[in-house]
Amino acid sequence: MLVQLLALHGIGGRGDLPVPLWLAIYSAGAAVAVSFFALAAFWSRPRFESGSGSSAGTAGAPLIVGTRIVDSRIVRIALKALGVAAFAVLLGAAWFGDPGPAPTWLYVWIWVGIIPLSLICGPIWRLANPLRTIAGLVRRTSYRPLPGRIAYWPAVAGLAGFLWLELVYPDGSDPRVVAIAVTGYAVVNVAAGIVYGPAWFPIGDSFEVYAEVLAHLSPVGRADGRLVLRNPLEGLATLPQRPGIVGLLCLLLGSTAFDGISRSSAWSLRTGELSRPQHLVVYTLGLIVAVAIVTGLFLLAARTTGAARIRPGVLGEAGLPGAFVHSLVPIAIGYAVAHYFSFAMFQGQDGWLLATDPFGRGWDLFGTSGTRIDYTFLGTGLIAGVQIGAIVLGHVLGVVSAHDRATALFRRRQLRRAQYPMLAAMVAFTAGGIALVTAS
Repeated sequence: MLVQLLALHGIGGRGDLPVPLWLAIYSAGAAVAVSFFALAAFWSRPRFESGSGSSAGTAGAPLIVGTRIVDSRIVRIALKALGVAAFAVLLGAAWFGDPGPAPTWLYVWIWVGIIPLSLICGPIWRLANPLRTIAGLVRRTSYRPLPGRIAYWPAVAGLAGFLWLELVYPDGSDPRVVAIAVTGYAVVNVAAGIVYGPAWFPIGDSFEVYAEVLAHLSPVGRADGRLVLRNPLEGLATLPQRPGIVGLLCLLLGSTAFDGISRSSAWSLRTGELSRPQHLVVYTLGLIVAVAIVTGLFLLAARTTGAARIRPGVLGEAGLPGAFVHSLVPIAIGYAVAHYFSFAMFQGQDGWLLATDPFGRGWDLFGTSGTRIDYTFLGTGLIAGVQIGAIVLGHVLGVVSAHDRATALFRRRQLRRAQYPMLAAMVAFTAGGIALVTAS
């Protein structure tokens, strides 16, 4: 299972660009730069900021039918029941299935599937979150208050552990390892949910926090207790500027960058003969360094931007990095799509094929026993196009979001100059992202 999962993790498109790599990098970087200068010339007032005088201050168009039906009590109960049932099947398959679908369900269906689910359906994960539902079964009259300024740091710690398991630990795709990890994660979060109440999950459950961050870029949102249809960039502008949010997004970007580095032939040639302890040390250091580089580059760009005079009273508690961190959300999504698209399309099939015998008992529930993954339905050219397109689109949306926030922070005469450091970081992220997903 381990060899199979790792082998498929970057299948297709790597080194198979329909255009030369240098041309792809220059073209993508130019697209980001041209977008910036076009915005600087024609976009001088905030359009997505609350209270800007634009539609950003409104909630969006109410989805009356959606609120009455999709957001009804019956549907909520059904989502909670579905979430708990799916979680129980995942745990059962992880503990008793060998080989089994649990690793694919966790790393593909859940981790990668959260992206389209949150982008299309908005903040739906919190409704189906089985850990929130289980913790809610323990009724209490009062809950312990959360420690001050804890913000998103518990979610960052949990996410770091998950990414280490996925990208560093050699046996991360073993069903028993998945079973232990999922069980331990569930126990910690359910216990915290019982002690601290529902307030724990929006800041402590890494998967819910991740899904909620992505849902800010969904056209479906919630305002005044109703579902609304909105401009996705308006939703993105409402991302909370709280401590830990910068660490969360830089961790996502840096880990994805390390994923690309660790799957390159240059890395494999230098690490292929490592012993298990050496593998753990080298890969852990590689992950830390990749995250540190991305974090350092973003913090440097954000704080250098602050050399210009900022309008008084417009910064949140996370400072300038927090003010611009929402622009990393579409970039993180673009990176994730570029790195995991082929992995999800191919390895995701295995989740269904293995589900025919989830507990390793020789069953054939869906009649798919002996069926193999179809590697032919996607060509390498299409995969490469999706990879590059996702990165470029993510960065262009990031530039738009950052520019709109800058129009609220800086006076017009300083607007363009103040954004040069962030533009440089965006171009670097674009070029680096394309180079990583196409490295062979």
